[in-house]
Amino acid sequence: MKETFKNVYQLKLAMKGITPQIWRRIQVPENYTFLDLHNAIQAAMNWEDYHLHEFEMINPKTGMLDRIGTKGDDYEDFGEPLVPEETAKLSGYFTLENKAALYTYDFGDNWQVKVRLEKVIQRKEGVKYPICTAGKRAAVPEDIGGIWGYEDMLEILKDPEHEEYEDTVEWLGEDFDPEYFDPKDVSF
Repeated sequence: MKETFKNVYQLKLAMKGITPQIWRRIQVPENYTFLDLHNAIQAAMNWEDYHLHEFEMINPKTGMLDRIGTKGDDYEDFGEPLVPEETAKLSGYFTLENKAALYTYDFGDNWQVKVRLEKVIQRKEGVKYPICTAGKRAAVPEDIGGIWGYEDMLEILKDPEHEEYEDTVEWLGEDFDPEYFDPKDVSF
């Protein structure tokens, strides 16, 4: 079923609140659901999908802000009901006039990713979608404590004499480099 699409959405995923910016450029089939997009964001950011998430996006038919997520998640009870992400299609929301969605992941760390439609392009024969074509900097590690925990981690990594340096390097893995990113490393 996923192979029955003509166009591809080129999306830029940008972490909010972190400078220099952590971002990814991905291309996904136009017939993707928001659940498919959630899975693609998880892969692009090298996250493990341990936490709750939701999208917020203006519904072009109503002009109202829709919350799109997983039915039955605990946080559904706060406010408006969620639009089920497994049936909500990107093509029903994203247009060249309605380009931006907000993806929130891990309501404790509260990671916010701005999802922006850059352009709609024709599917290329022989390319397996989704694909990550560009990006900058390693993604934030899960359970790091939000933006403040991430900034603390960066400070610790700069100082091998810091009392938490060894524990931090052990937790992150010795090869973790906050500045490194290669789109070829993203596996969907």
